[in-house]
Amino acid sequence: MHNMLIYDIDTKEERMTRTMKVLVADDSLIVCARLISMLTDIDGVEIVGQTRNVSGTITSVLTLQPDVVILDIQMPGGTGIDVLTKIREQGSKAIVIILTNYPYPQYRKKCEEAGANFFFDKSNEFESIPPLIQNLFKMESKLWMLQR
Repeated sequence: MHNMLIYDIDTKEERMTRTMKVLVADDSLIVCARLISMLTDIDGVEIVGQTRNVSGTITSVLTLQPDVVILDIQMPGGTGIDVLTKIREQGSKAIVIILTNYPYPQYRKKCEEAGANFFFDKSNEFESIPPLIQNLFKMESKLWMLQR
């Protein structure tokens, strides 16, 4: 139970569990299912939603307030860049991981300018997502403990 933090405060034991909330946004059900399957094996990670289009993704990010959003570029109703721009304008501090079949430099640049934290190619970097999420969770947990 390495994600369980136990504090002894005035002889009372307070148990607190910290999870990293992840939203998966991709129009491919196969990609979503594979990501969710890979991420649910990571201790401390909670999949809070799955969306398939731009409007649903924006609404979900603003409502669910995930810690991490895994975001495709090509989606019905617009692009992941549209989502990214809108959620940053609305104040979302979520870590955004772009996962795309369009790893072209111009897309990478647009995503970085819009506020993406990471940019991965689906065809050859898909397997990099779980270790990244695991490392992000470890870093966030340490920061959270320091703030307590």
